[in-house]
Amino acid sequence: MDFNPLSPEVTANPYPYYTELRNKAPVIWLEPFQCWALSRYADVDFALRNPQIFSSSVFTAEALGDLNPVSEVPWILDMNPPDHTRLRKLANKGFAPRLIRTLEPRVQAIIQELIEPIRGQSESDLVSMFSGPLPTIVIAEMLGVEIERRGAFKVWSDDIVRATSRPTDEAERIEIRESLAGLRAYFEQMIEHRRTSPGDDVISALVQAEEERDMLSATEILALAVLILVAGNETTTNLIGNAVLTLLNHPDELAKVRADPALLPALVEEVLRYDSPVQVIFRRTAQDVELEGGKIPAGQNVFLLLGSANRDERQFPEPDRFDVARNPQDHVAFGYGIHYCLGAPLARLEGRNALEALLFDCPPFSCATERVAPIASLIVRGPQTLPLRFDTAGA
Repeated sequence: MDFNPLSPEVTANPYPYYTELRNKAPVIWLEPFQCWALSRYADVDFALRNPQIFSSSVFTAEALGDLNPVSEVPWILDMNPPDHTRLRKLANKGFAPRLIRTLEPRVQAIIQELIEPIRGQSESDLVSMFSGPLPTIVIAEMLGVEIERRGAFKVWSDDIVRATSRPTDEAERIEIRESLAGLRAYFEQMIEHRRTSPGDDVISALVQAEEERDMLSATEILALAVLILVAGNETTTNLIGNAVLTLLNHPDELAKVRADPALLPALVEEVLRYDSPVQVIFRRTAQDVELEGGKIPAGQNVFLLLGSANRDERQFPEPDRFDVARNPQDHVAFGYGIHYCLGAPLARLEGRNALEALLFDCPPFSCATERVAPIASLIVRGPQTLPLRFDTAGA
């Protein structure tokens, strides 16, 4: 069967295609991408749990090509042990759970700052006014970025996502390349400054991080900072956008959450399962491997379809039913194992607090358009814009 994850039909709604893949071709060769794709939960889970078989290799660098702003070193996503183990230990110091917990009051304050102008409007775009700025501000503050640079930060994040879609238009490629050169120059200056004038931020923590007399190089810190910028922005923006759109499409489930705020943590987990912000991650086989759905030779590129695995009827009863009380703890929206998403606790914290504010501090709302266009991306899934109409008269 033909399956192109970048086709407009699949981008609009990949889930019927995933179902067909799981049932007819769970291990499939995708000729245009020169890679295999795994769609069943058991196979994706096996690949995530066995990095010695499914190597992370250098996929980020390959996906970005000459648009990669940090080509001298592998991204942590592309590393295998022992190099990954060393870098992850040091990177974890900037995302320790205790540090994330201390952020909640500030995250709540930022949410209220963003919500305030929305409350009095009859219509507002969720993405540009709320779900986009929120993680941008949080990540910028965590990294120690000046307030006046927040706008540039969002542009840089969006441009890296554009780069992963491999644009062929040369004018667009030049625009992205120049934008990301500015990103690199900014971070290089910041890293150098933090070596002599550290602050209370993640960049300073990474500069000072040391494990068994081993420290991060400036280029490694640069690659981590770029990754934190992109992952911290895109995942949370799309988690919030997907949650709101899904709730609007399931008014009975929305009513359940409005009636019981204690469901908010479970709601976040169900959205992560039902409409995963990250749909695809990449691996390469280090040896021949036989899976539940078929065989793959050594040295082959592989797409792990996280969005499909999270809708697998073999793992989740009635997977296409959105249930705010389901509270799935075994979804793979953040990956698993050594490459489990570094920022997962932060994304959950932001998502839970953002949805609480939208559902309980704002007037009732509905979607102000018949069609919501998704982001054109192989990797991430979320609405480009989400115009909401607020019932200010009935508030």
